[in-house]
Amino acid sequence: MGGDVFLTEQRTRVHSHAEVASLGQGDGVILAVRERPVQGTRRAAARHGISHIESGERFSLGIIFHDAA
Repeated sequence: MGGDVFLTEQRTRVHSHAEVASLGQGDGVILAVRERPVQGTRRAAARHGISHIESGERFSLGIIFHDAA
């Protein structure tokens, strides 16, 4: 139980917008970027987090891709 994923989008001069995704057992989430393009501005920061789990286990894998040039 628990382990809801929340996403917060932060834009310049605009209130933050948050969404919560309740996941069932065996469900997964892939977050591809930390910023996303939005109309009218260059990019909006997209923050994420996970609520406390009440029972069971959580597995996570973080892979960082970047341009080293």
